[in-house]
Amino acid sequence: MHKFILMLFLGMAVISCGTDADAGEFVVGSDYLAVGNKVILIDTVTVEMSTINFDSLVTSNQNRILVGNYEDPIFGKVKSNSYFQLSGESYILKTSGSDTETTNYVFDSIAMILKYDNYYYGDTTKVQTFDIHRLTQRVKPNTDDYSFYNNSTLTYSDESIGTIAYKPRPTEKDSISVKMSDAFGAALFQKLKKKEITDFDTFTEYLKGLVLVPSTSNSSSVTGFHVATSKIRMYYSKYQAGAEEVPFTIEFSILDAGKQFNSISSDKTGTLLENLPVSSSKLSSTLTNRQGFIQSGTGVACRIDFPNIKQLRHIAANGAIVDAQIFLKAVNNTYSQKYPLADSLQVYVGDNLNRISASLVNSAGKTVFGTLNKKSDEFNENVGYTIPIGSFLQKEMLKQSDSRSSLILTLPGLSKSVNRVVLGDQKHENNKIQIKIYYISY
Repeated sequence: MHKFILMLFLGMAVISCGTDADAGEFVVGSDYLAVGNKVILIDTVTVEMSTINFDSLVTSNQNRILVGNYEDPIFGKVKSNSYFQLSGESYILKTSGSDTETTNYVFDSIAMILKYDNYYYGDTTKVQTFDIHRLTQRVKPNTDDYSFYNNSTLTYSDESIGTIAYKPRPTEKDSISVKMSDAFGAALFQKLKKKEITDFDTFTEYLKGLVLVPSTSNSSSVTGFHVATSKIRMYYSKYQAGAEEVPFTIEFSILDAGKQFNSISSDKTGTLLENLPVSSSKLSSTLTNRQGFIQSGTGVACRIDFPNIKQLRHIAANGAIVDAQIFLKAVNNTYSQKYPLADSLQVYVGDNLNRISASLVNSAGKTVFGTLNKKSDEFNENVGYTIPIGSFLQKEMLKQSDSRSSLILTLPGLSKSVNRVVLGDQKHENNKIQIKIYYISY
């Protein structure tokens, strides 16, 4: 009897897949494989794709200074300012003990030293420019969780106290040195020399913090620098008549990573994402040329729904999904050497309001990721991400309530990078979603 019901259902399914319309009924492809009359391979179920946008991402305590901007042909104008508070290991000029000795100290120069951390995105063959500004507001989070976000900002002076135009070399063990204003350096030096600055409190009262602001005219990439090893170094010397000057330095660094954050923004005007709705809603791929979008830093993520998965229960009185995989293809011509694909996707389970409940796990409770297939073919049709979703779909199929969970896809380094990817949906012309579900009846 069960075999008859199964064959009847599959026969109806074969007929139903002859039409492209989905009238709310379970759709199953005709290309299924029977193994011992107990296991079938279902290769076509309805998969809905959309793009969502998180309210905000925590960008403090990420241990990366992220600065730069570029005009993305798909995502619009992307920009990252980096804010931070400085601290000194000491606020005392070098002395052998005499208070009068410091009268012979003279200021020489001041510079910001930033060490690459190997991260970059965009075109690093072009000149990048950014300015240093003094903050006019304390680096103090105004939220209950003591964090700063990608949409956090602090007020700063219009006057630039340092600027640099350079071609980034982010993969080298190197650093850049930004010459800062002599007027700024000399004024800070006099505060130290006169002992008007003697500790952290008096220092931050005078210098609340700094922000790195990329130029909007000629920047074409975003670059990462180490927080722990980046610093401001002041050079001064001891003048003695008839004797060679003795050079000294005093340094100020970012000792509290929680007081450093990146303000990452994206102007999507004129793009397919221009009308991306609030975080609790979604933008269907039917409105974005059959594509879903992901971008780190700005909070853009891709949502995947399986609206009819519960109807697999009708295949047999007793059955289960034993395995399933979904293959999401990167859209041709949306990635390149300038805009490379990440090696993996992070996958979360969310609800209808895009609230994340947990990471996606397999039946053993182990976190799973989307893994990039790097093997290219003549038309790049096989470049994309494979995600094991068997355990997730089994739970969704067995749910007794009307609620449904979604998969929410993001990229690694969600809060400290600006990588992005564009994925084709189930009806994309060249880069369609592929799904395989192995169902066993017993």
